[in-house]
Amino acid sequence: MVEIKTDGALDAMRVAGRVVADALEAVRGAAAPGMRLVELDEVARTVLREAGATSPFLGYRPSFAPTPFPAVLCISVNDAIVHGVPDTYRLRDGDLVSADCGAVVDGWAGDAALSFCVGTARPEDRRLMDTTRRALEAGIAAAVVGARIGDISHAIGSVGRAAGYGIPADFGGHGIGRRMHEDPPVPNEGRPGRGFVLRHGLVIAIEPMFLAGGGDDYYAAPDGWTLRTTDGSRAAHFEHTVAITDDGPRVLTLP
Repeated sequence: MVEIKTDGALDAMRVAGRVVADALEAVRGAAAPGMRLVELDEVARTVLREAGATSPFLGYRPSFAPTPFPAVLCISVNDAIVHGVPDTYRLRDGDLVSADCGAVVDGWAGDAALSFCVGTARPEDRRLMDTTRRALEAGIAAAVVGARIGDISHAIGSVGRAAGYGIPADFGGHGIGRRMHEDPPVPNEGRPGRGFVLRHGLVIAIEPMFLAGGGDDYYAAPDGWTLRTTDGSRAAHFEHTVAITDDGPRVLTLP
């Protein structure tokens, strides 16, 4: 069931969204060659703890997962697309990192992600990240009252396909509110004019993820969480929590 939020709820979700933004900025600032992924997770934990927030990721266990998620941060490196489990891997110069974080404050959730390179970025990685970010911006621009979910999906997919990138079909955005994952789903490809009609008070997480190799295929790593590109190519992931309002899209996870 799709839940439409009150204006007061949108303001409350903005509080959670700001915590998410702070955590992601702290993680990006701390990432450097030699840093372990578990140490970046601790950076995010500290931001959430100091803000009085809890994590919707920690202990989360959807039907596909063999175990509850053990961290507050999904951190996916190079050919990992999403859901990367922080481990003892040490970052290296040139790694492409996607960090995804959530926060719950006073019962309301926020969810966002960003990609960045550690040290010196390869030109092809810059292009991949820039394109994925542009797709997120296109999806947000399409998130207006009276439009449909398919308009957002079409905007995102058009950017990715025009650049020659792959798009994993089974993973995309979602509604968000009291729970991290709510209806409606927000695919990263779709036909315009189709799907749920956007109304004032609907809140969704929009999250394009593109695969540099051009193929759409992926596989689950042995940890049961991390999704990796089948061809070994790199991936990028950007996400914002966005409220549909009569005044236009309101991004709740901006810094």
